[in-house]
Amino acid sequence: MGRLNRAELQERNRAKVLAAAMEEFTERGFRDAKIDGIAERAELTRGAVYSNFPGKRALYFAVLADLAERAPEPPHPAPDRTAREALSAFARAWVARLPLATDEQHGPARLGMDLMSEVIVDGRTRRPFTQLMKLDAILLGLALERLRPPATSTGRMVCVAEAALTTLYGASQMAAAAPGFIEPFNVVGICEQLVDLDLGDVWQPPHIPYIPQARPADEPWSPPPAVDVIRGGPARLAGDGVVAILGLHRLEAAEEAVRTAAPGATVTAVLVTGDPGELAPLARLAIADLCHCLRQAFPPAAWPRLQVVYDESGTLAEAAGVPAVSDGTEVAVRVEAGRIVARADGRGACHAAASTGGAAPPARPQPSPTRQHR
Repeated sequence: MGRLNRAELQERNRAKVLAAAMEEFTERGFRDAKIDGIAERAELTRGAVYSNFPGKRALYFAVLADLAERAPEPPHPAPDRTAREALSAFARAWVARLPLATDEQHGPARLGMDLMSEVIVDGRTRRPFTQLMKLDAILLGLALERLRPPATSTGRMVCVAEAALTTLYGASQMAAAAPGFIEPFNVVGICEQLVDLDLGDVWQPPHIPYIPQARPADEPWSPPPAVDVIRGGPARLAGDGVVAILGLHRLEAAEEAVRTAAPGATVTAVLVTGDPGELAPLARLAIADLCHCLRQAFPPAAWPRLQVVYDESGTLAEAAGVPAVSDGTEVAVRVEAGRIVARADGRGACHAAASTGGAAPPARPQPSPTRQHR
């Protein structure tokens, strides 16, 4: 066997560190796990561990993300499910992963029990996690909207999705803190009932003092191959549509592109971050957890129109004319016939780029007299 080049050696060492970290976290728990123990298991130096991951928390997020992404692909459900049936199935898929009272204190079932405490402890993770939850709710809400009967297809269902995710994450926390307390079937029943609630949820275009104007452009569009993590296959980037480059502080702006773009246009959210070592695996974990349950509960025809792509290296952002990214990045381009024909930058860019070139905002029902939501 020939010698590995530098990139191959780094990839092999990274895989060894991940495998060793999973063993260490599983046997000792996150709190008691040690970097030295992980290095010993991987038969590498402590420095080699840190050359691949900036710290123990980043490594913990990466282990959980890797496990979530490697979960077996569930069979697709029947195409005739209602929104209520799909949300019930989504909740069942979620609670099926919760640890049981009989599970060992340290073991695979409890590997993720320290996730929320690690998110809460640092504002650098709380803000991106908030936006990841907003993106998850947008994806789930869009899927629910596609299963409503045509006669009731007004308003949005993102607030219902937010309530469901709050219920399910709360159940996960209780299962970790008080094993055996929560009855999973009750959690599923609660989520079922949410579909019928009237939360006065109406989408409104962004209300900010200044929405940037999309600038006409005539630039080549040659994106590198990428994976749409919602569908688990190649992203459709060559066709006409809107591509939004979004930092992890601006993920909710993806909804503005989806709601505003012309019918049939492909909308892609490209996720970027200024901290790929720690925040990129957190993003992968949050979205993989949602997608596993979504694909198990919703037929493919109901999957959200939005594509989601990770761009940890920044190559896709660079192809869109964004050479430097941060967690506050919001840049959107509109693509037609293989060329970038319009671009917008800054807060409101998704709405600006999607609304140009004949793409009109959808008709909006009158908002509820009691509540309005963006």
